[in-house]
Amino acid sequence: MTDQQKTEQCSGARDQEIRGALDQHWAASDANDFETEHLIYHDDAVLDYPQSGERTRGRHNIQCQRASQPSKKRFTVQRIIGGGDLWVTEFILTYDGKPSYTVSIMEFRDDKIARETQYFADPFVAPAWRAQWVERMDA
Repeated sequence: MTDQQKTEQCSGARDQEIRGALDQHWAASDANDFETEHLIYHDDAVLDYPQSGERTRGRHNIQCQRASQPSKKRFTVQRIIGGGDLWVTEFILTYDGKPSYTVSIMEFRDDKIARETQYFADPFVAPAWRAQWVERMDA
């Protein structure tokens, strides 16, 4: 086996481990299991919400601010894509029945998240003028 093949094998195994940790993270998020949800973060992780201009520093603070959210939350993962130190999850975050289309960009250091940036978008009504060129997607 060449050095390159060994490197690819190791990185493939690491990617599988991270993907498994992400699956566990999002399942715990949906179940409001705040302890398990935050195991994936480094102690000094940073979480950014650019749309509100907020930055949360530290796993403890990230967990506390999420656990304090008064709304009923549900997470529906649409897609997870990534490799190495960069992973992206597209999901629908539903607060009290209102969906928000969300993108989470996670940057890993070793096998835990060092930085996460989340973007949120509300659904909108498609304009009739472009109907001839598009097809409807099921949410």
